Amino acid sequence: MQRTGGLVKAMAVIISLALPTVLAVSAADARVGGGLSSGSRGSRTFSAPPSTSTAPGTASPFNRTYTQPGYNGGYSAPARGGFFNGRGGLLGGLAAGFLGAGLLGMLFGGGLFSGIGGFSSILGLLLQIVLIVFLVRMAMAWWQRRNMPAYAGTVPPSDQQNFRSNMGFGGFGGTSTTPLQILPADYEAFERLLGDIQAAWSNEDVGRIRLLATPEMVSYFERDLEQNRARGVINKVTGTKLLQGDLAEAWREGDTDFATVAMRFSLVDATFDRASGRLVEGSEQPQQVTEVWTFLRERGGNWQLSAIQQTN
Repeated sequence: MQRTGGLVKAMAVIISLALPTVLAVSAADARVGGGLSSGSRGSRTFSAPPSTSTAPGTASPFNRTYTQPGYNGGYSAPARGGFFNGRGGLLGGLAAGFLGAGLLGMLFGGGLFSGIGGFSSILGLLLQIVLIVFLVRMAMAWWQRRNMPAYAGTVPPSDQQNFRSNMGFGGFGGTSTTPLQILPADYEAFERLLGDIQAAWSNEDVGRIRLLATPEMVSYFERDLEQNRARGVINKVTGTKLLQGDLAEAWREGDTDFATVAMRFSLVDATFDRASGRLVEGSEQPQQVTEVWTFLRERGGNWQLSAIQQTN
């Protein structure tokens, strides 16, 4: 029992030291999307977009998506998930476990925590659950990667589409691997959406965001803004400037067009206390970010943001 108690205490110390680091990493990426991979890419949601010169690595799998594996078109129902997001997820399961244990203890004549043998047992149970969830998530991620179809490939140089921004910096260039043709006006729309979405996020203008992004992405942004308000902070993203962009792939599914582009851009990402205006996270100095954004449009409609993926 003494050895077990010592082990539990040691693991508790490790968790208490690691958790602030995890939270700090998440808080550092407070910009649109929160540094997560969120959204859907139609039937290619679970396939990695081809790498480009702007993002030569791989795009991270989605942390948040409504799409279910095996999906072939359209949007599915919202999926609860994420480590700290929504009513479900890991913390929701742990809370339910603690509540059930406490209720059992009370029903059998003990205190709130007597059902599982006191605080040490609670902590031990917590560590076991965290370990199980971690192993299950790793196994699921491995299985998805194992069964993930590849959509890489290039086309002859004669079929390549190149576009330079008229604003004098960077721009888009790349190849389309499908019959869908991406025109200069489309690239201009992608660049404009990059800045407009960041501005709407900074102003917490959800009405504006609804015009620029899909309902799925709007739901994530609303949730993130609510979390900021609950913490008493506001995230301001300013000075967004596209430096370089490449088309990874473009395709059509029914009446919906999709285009996935890698973008490297600079911005100032700073989070302030709502009451005092004091800088609490981020920096007021510009930083460079590389992300993979997917846009969609219904036939004859405007482009909207459908997904944001981080790069490895």
